[in-house]
Amino acid sequence: MSNQLLNKTQTLQKIRRIAYQIYEQNFEESSIIIAGINGEGYAFAEMLVNELKQISNIDTYIAKVSFEKHATEQPEITIESQVDTFRNKNIVLCDDVLNTGKTLAFSLRPFLSIPIKKLQVAVMVDRNHPNFPISADYVGYSLSTTLNEHIQVILSEEEKTGVYLF
Repeated sequence: MSNQLLNKTQTLQKIRRIAYQIYEQNFEESSIIIAGINGEGYAFAEMLVNELKQISNIDTYIAKVSFEKHATEQPEITIESQVDTFRNKNIVLCDDVLNTGKTLAFSLRPFLSIPIKKLQVAVMVDRNHPNFPISADYVGYSLSTTLNEHIQVILSEEEKTGVYLF
């Protein structure tokens, strides 16, 4: 049994608000890279890119960060991108849910080996269970949950778009 926390309209409003916040923090940049973690994090990144292209004149590029999210140690990470380099760029790393911070901590590795201007984090939901020193710069919805509860963000299925608590 699940409870819907955010419906489609509310979810899309949160994404648009985050896009405006990203624009406000990066308005002086000529380009920005939105990097989404495979799955709903990438769907979130795609939606942010679309919003940013509507509200700003910043050249906005997307990158897909792929790896095994349930790995217990640092997994191999691949980055699929139309952008040939991240050098000296502002990057916003996106995921659907920030739970313990482990997934985002793992995903930082490739960005730490090149000179970048700024690395920010955007999440749809922050569950407030930090085990790693990761916090989000942009949050759509923040709530405290028990460890037994599960949050699911659905962005890739049009009719089910929303945030759910199980």
